[in-house]
Amino acid sequence: MTNRKMMTSTAARTVALTAIALSLAACTTVFESDKVDYKASKKAAPLDIPPDLTQLQKDNRYAVPDGKGIATASGFQQQRGAAPAIAAASGEQIGQVPTDTIRIERNGNQRWLVIKETPEQLWPQLLEFWHNSGFTVETESPQTGIMETNWAENRAKIPQDFIRRTIGKVFDSAYSTGERDKFRTRLERRPDGSTEIYISHRGAEEVLTGPQKEQATWTARPNDPELEAEFLGRLMAQLTGTKVKEATAFVTNAPLEPQHAKLEGSKVVVDEGFDRAWRRVGLALDRVGFTVEDRDRVQGIYFVRYVDPDAVKKEGFFSKLFGSEDKNKEAQKYRVIVSTAQGATSTDVTVQTNDGKPETSPTGAKILKLLADELK
Repeated sequence: MTNRKMMTSTAARTVALTAIALSLAACTTVFESDKVDYKASKKAAPLDIPPDLTQLQKDNRYAVPDGKGIATASGFQQQRGAAPAIAAASGEQIGQVPTDTIRIERNGNQRWLVIKETPEQLWPQLLEFWHNSGFTVETESPQTGIMETNWAENRAKIPQDFIRRTIGKVFDSAYSTGERDKFRTRLERRPDGSTEIYISHRGAEEVLTGPQKEQATWTARPNDPELEAEFLGRLMAQLTGTKVKEATAFVTNAPLEPQHAKLEGSKVVVDEGFDRAWRRVGLALDRVGFTVEDRDRVQGIYFVRYVDPDAVKKEGFFSKLFGSEDKNKEAQKYRVIVSTAQGATSTDVTVQTNDGKPETSPTGAKILKLLADELK
């Protein structure tokens, strides 16, 4: 009898351990959900309003939108009825931005918000938004209108199975998606005092390398337009007090404009005027992973740094993604030129070296190809 009990106990332990192992093996399986949860990955530090916020330059060459690819928040409210704005159940605060002062515009898979408030008014609200979303804003540049979050993990992708719910509090650190995300927010001022807000995503994933797959290495993964739309919708929900699910659906389904860019030799030709092309080039640089050190809108110049992943060893570059002080050592400086001939209806995008000469290297051609793919 005693032996039978021992065998039963041993079998039970074996089944339990096997179940745990299977659960851990499946920890990188994508959980099909439209939710994101970065709050559990890292507690964000309190954020302060930058003292030099007023240094955001006032640009005065933006074109008035032509009405294509635009959806207004007031129209969104009419679609969902006259119900009052409701705060999200996740604890987001009631928004203070009237729905008739905010709209979503879209070009290809690029989307952005247009809000009738100044960058100075929106900056602290954006800091609060990313803090509430579970991120730390690691980089702030009011001069270029850019803030960037830390790398964080979307814990909503982890399967919520029975064992995860049962022992997750004890072994939570053993569960990981093997992916990390960070987001860059760009603010562009319009001549009427309103602001365009762009959110771009960068992703990284952990892969096993070596003869025996014994070494884990972080590599880049493509940016996710769906995640960008998700956070634009969540930002819209926080600013206006609407429900997150309805706001994100509204952003995702914004009217689509036809593509307007193509690569022609040593330049990208954008079938749009300077004002709109300038803004879209800025977003494209963010999404591709350039670091914009400065910009001169009058001359149409973005001063950027770029690391060509083919020019350095993957271990040497991606191992520095998460905080190394030397991560920019291999970065080269370039100028991205946005120009329009007088009377022309299209805009040219070219690449120059740091000293203003035409960039004719393979890296220059690669930069143009990356920009052309983003601007289509």
